[in-house]
Amino acid sequence: MALGYVALVLHAHLPYVRHPESDYVLEEEWLFEAITETYVPLLHVFEGLKRDGVDFKLTMSMTPPLVSMLRDPLLQDRYDEHLAKLEELAEKEIEHNEHNGHVRYLGGHYAKEFNQIRITWENTIAI
Repeated sequence: MALGYVALVLHAHLPYVRHPESDYVLEEEWLFEAITETYVPLLHVFEGLKRDGVDFKLTMSMTPPLVSMLRDPLLQDRYDEHLAKLEELAEKEIEHNEHNGHVRYLGGHYAKEFNQIRITWENTIAI
């Protein structure tokens, strides 16, 4: 019986989108969405696999522009503000949909998700 192997190789790249001359730049949203919807969730999966004792290996290449943006204090501050707005929106959805169980449930789900993302973000940025 032959054993097979699967190689999972992730490649992370975004165009350089730092624009200090403006308070809001649409292209910076790409970075913020990637952090919220891809990079932090990947960290959660890796932590879960480790916690469960799964011996996994992964290769992930990150391009210099992406690493530069993730380490940039201005973009870190702007992401923190972006995440705060998402957290505020989720809380408002919970409050405004007190009598709409399904939407209230979704608001609660996202409030919990954003809270977990905040914890991971703050712990990761401190490194």
